[in-house]
Amino acid sequence: MEVKKRAEIITNWITDYCDKSSFNPKSLIVGISGGIDSSVVSTLCAKTRLKTIVLTMPIKQIKSQHDLSLTHAKWLNENFRNVEHHVIEMDKIFDSFSSVLNNFNNEHGYANSRARLRMATLYQVAAANSGLVVGTGNKVEDFGVGFYTKYGDGGVDISPIADCTKTQVWELGKYLGVSEKIINSEPTDGLWNDGRNDVQQLGMTYEDLEKAMINKNDQNYKKYLEIRKKNLHKMKPIPVCTFNEE
Repeated sequence: MEVKKRAEIITNWITDYCDKSSFNPKSLIVGISGGIDSSVVSTLCAKTRLKTIVLTMPIKQIKSQHDLSLTHAKWLNENFRNVEHHVIEMDKIFDSFSSVLNNFNNEHGYANSRARLRMATLYQVAAANSGLVVGTGNKVEDFGVGFYTKYGDGGVDISPIADCTKTQVWELGKYLGVSEKIINSEPTDGLWNDGRNDVQQLGMTYEDLEKAMINKNDQNYKKYLEIRKKNLHKMKPIPVCTFNEE
């Protein structure tokens, strides 16, 4: 599919969902990290002409990541009149959270807690603006290897690029005019103090993951399945204990 058509389909899908929703949303809320996924999603939301509120939510953020988020927000404001940008400093919130839970110190837990604190923030802003929280996960992350935080960046109302591979997201970014610095930056979830990127966490590039997803004979297919197996609990419905009352 041509990238222009893909962009139009997504934009129209967001608009159509809002038009038909019983909630009758008045705005779209997107957290922007300076990464390609959130940059593409926020741009597509802006193109709907609906009020689009983008939030930069730094928590102990590495400066280069934070700067990319600000660069994208500035570009959005310059190109779309319907975009509103807010920087919400969250260091104090996270410091208080981690201090109260000091007896339960766990690095991975705190990384996920950053994502969950941001999710709660997005929903507070959405509540104040009759808005929908728009997800930024792509197909590889959401349905391939489950590379997201349950009830963190996985907690959203709609997910417009979840059927797009990372390669397709990069193509959309180029087509939409997203900053080259963002397109060429190493993908990272921005949840770790040491700045580790996605490849370091996953052990595979997105290009290799995509190949393995569609080809069982790929040399990396077994490795892909191992990563996927660890995160299947995120991609399956919540287990429910049911009863047969007869």
